[in-house]
Amino acid sequence: MHALIRQSAAHVRANSHFIHISTSKAPSIKETGLYGYHHLKTPKGFQRFVDDAIERSEELVNYIAGMPSSPEIIRAMDEISDTVCSVIDSAELCRHTHPDREFVDEASKAGLRINEFLHYLNTNHSIYKAVIKAEKDSSLTHEAQRAARFLRMDLEKGGIHLCPEKLDRANELSIDIIQLCREYNTNIITDPGHVDIFPASKIPKKMHHFVSPIYRNIPGASKESLGSRDSIKEKGFRIATEPSTLQGFLQCLPDAGVRKMAYVQGNSVPHANLEVLDKLIATRHEFAQLMGYKSYAEFSLHSTMAASPEVVLSFLLEMSKVVRPKADQEFEAIRDFKREKSGEPNGELEPWDEAYFTWLMKSATYKLDSSIIASYFPLPQCIEGLKILVESLFGVTFHRVPLAPGESWHPDVLKIVLHHPTEGDLGYLYLDLKSRKGKHPICAHFAIRGGRRVSETKYQLPEYQHFSGTRVVLDFAETPSNLFESYAWDYRVLETFAKHYSTGDVIPKKLVESMVGAKKMFAATELQRQIFYALVDQTLFGEQTSTGRDTMAIVADLKRQHTSWTHVEGTHWHTRFSHLTNYGAGYYSYLYAKCFATTIWQRICQEDPLSLDTGLALRTKFLQHGGAKDPADILNDLVGSGIIRNCSGGIIPDITSLCEEMELMKH
Repeated sequence: MHALIRQSAAHVRANSHFIHISTSKAPSIKETGLYGYHHLKTPKGFQRFVDDAIERSEELVNYIAGMPSSPEIIRAMDEISDTVCSVIDSAELCRHTHPDREFVDEASKAGLRINEFLHYLNTNHSIYKAVIKAEKDSSLTHEAQRAARFLRMDLEKGGIHLCPEKLDRANELSIDIIQLCREYNTNIITDPGHVDIFPASKIPKKMHHFVSPIYRNIPGASKESLGSRDSIKEKGFRIATEPSTLQGFLQCLPDAGVRKMAYVQGNSVPHANLEVLDKLIATRHEFAQLMGYKSYAEFSLHSTMAASPEVVLSFLLEMSKVVRPKADQEFEAIRDFKREKSGEPNGELEPWDEAYFTWLMKSATYKLDSSIIASYFPLPQCIEGLKILVESLFGVTFHRVPLAPGESWHPDVLKIVLHHPTEGDLGYLYLDLKSRKGKHPICAHFAIRGGRRVSETKYQLPEYQHFSGTRVVLDFAETPSNLFESYAWDYRVLETFAKHYSTGDVIPKKLVESMVGAKKMFAATELQRQIFYALVDQTLFGEQTSTGRDTMAIVADLKRQHTSWTHVEGTHWHTRFSHLTNYGAGYYSYLYAKCFATTIWQRICQEDPLSLDTGLALRTKFLQHGGAKDPADILNDLVGSGIIRNCSGGIIPDITSLCEEMELMKH
């Protein structure tokens, strides 16, 4: 998938992103198909969607094989990318969100078929020769040359430059990797784990609507005591331990024994993924070595800003060292608080205690009540906040538009258009913001259609689809989302839309100050956790030993070395860490983004976050380029010096701004 299609699937993370579709004009209100594609009026339409994409792509391949002019080669390649991405991205979104099983099944089949076709495209030497020709053409624009270079590099990631025998093996391994990733993520969803808690009194009443009642026979009950069926049944509750709910339970359960049971069970499933992960690591390693690299991490990182695992590890180890003193202080504070509350002066602090006691400490220090906070953020007001943000920053209107019959996949879906007074419609957002059974449980952003220049007069909302939106190098992609998180915590932004659902009162400034204080209270602990996750990711996909490695032992050792917390023997939380599949050796990119975003916020946005001047700088120097411009140039143009550092042939973020914000460095 990596060759012609650059990061077409979802960027999944634990913050909300938005589903978007960008086109040259809004679909009319007459009946259409899913996402506005006329093929997708029925589930079987996915078959025709794939057929047409393959037919058009083959026409373009034949055209490219005739060696037209370099600009035409790049244009045709971009159309192939756009055509195939339309199917892949639509199928991925459908697979994760559609409530109709038949649609999901047909989308899955479409995804598999188009991936098989991608192997044909990615191993087509006519395409490869044409792209090499275009890359050498000095008459191309800078953006077209960049597109040619990335197309060539991406094709080589698929192994097109290898001898036939190695290429065949590379194709086999690529298919195996896709299947293993899908199996890994399916196991996470189908095996969330659960614990049964007796008696029911161990679960606070406020948690009852999150759990399922269960009953068991009372041990030792005699037949003579059978007065009624109910008299020998004891009521309890079953707690599902999927990642999206486990943290909430751990935060609210006062019984340490129940917390321990939930933590251990939630971090010990799915067991099957231990074997799947071993296979994935081995398969990726063989693939990388076939490509001439020492490890999958080296293969994955060679075209990123970091450029090598050595650069990433130097960054992560520096961050780990810098954050450790404050993280240790926070650990000691939590431990002392637990000892005081429990009356056990020598009590140890366990991993299942963290969520519970940190929440108690935050509540005690800042007098926070989550229900009061929530009352100022009803969904309509949050959408109003988005509207105010884009209007203030970018001079763009933001309003809801009707969905055509057949366009939506669920009644909860909203469609939003972004309109510029002189440029016209810039694009659309589909917002599917409510959880439901069968829907992907993690907040995510899915692209449906990228922007591209279709002709001299027609523009499919950046010029090349290959560089559209988040189709940028991995360690730059999350920078905008991290930047806008700062907006979500700034009172000057919040006071424009955060209003009480019944009274309409603006959220009090003191409440926001308390929320910000609580957020920062254990920020070093959270940062340390993210560094640990990134180190696990780098290590698992780094250089391998000839005898293989025990992933549980690796994770346990890294936790002991790089966090303030103990490891619970027998647990393996990493078997449901989905980023190991879709961000293999790339999880560090979140930390890169956090550093970049903090510097941008402090230097560009903090003084006047909602001004048109701030928005103009963000749009013209940062957001509008997508992947069409080198990220180091984008960052330097936007901020000036001091946002990036050169390191052993790669680039790492300057950590000064983040350290200042988190008060990590001694003065």
